[in-house]
Amino acid sequence: MVNSVTSLGRSGLHDWMIQRVSAVVLMAYVIYLSVFIFSVDNMQFDIWHALFSQTWFKIFSFLAIASIAFHIWVGLWVISTDYLNPISIRMPFQVAVILICTAFLLWGAQILWSL
Repeated sequence: MVNSVTSLGRSGLHDWMIQRVSAVVLMAYVIYLSVFIFSVDNMQFDIWHALFSQTWFKIFSFLAIASIAFHIWVGLWVISTDYLNPISIRMPFQVAVILICTAFLLWGAQILWSL
C-alpha cells in the first residue's frame, strides 16, 4: 500500500485540485502570451522587455512557473506510486523530482526578478 507522505496534498482530492488549478493558470498564461504576441506587429526586444518588467506580469509568470512545478510533481508522484513499486526506486525518483522542481522554481524566480 502506498502511503501519502510524499503526496503534495493531503489526499487525492487535494492533488486533483492542484492539477486542475495549475492547468487553468497555465492555460490563462498561454492564452495571454499568445494574444500578446499575435497582437504586436513588430515584436522587438524593448516591447518584450517592457512586458516582463511589469510587476503584475512577473507575478503572473512566477505563478505559471509554480504551476508547472506543481503539475509536474503531482503527475510524476502518481506515476511513481503506480509503476515504481520498490521503495528503493520510488523514493530516490521522488526526491530527484522534488529537487528538480525546486531548482526550476528558484531559477525561474532568479530570471524573472533579475530583469
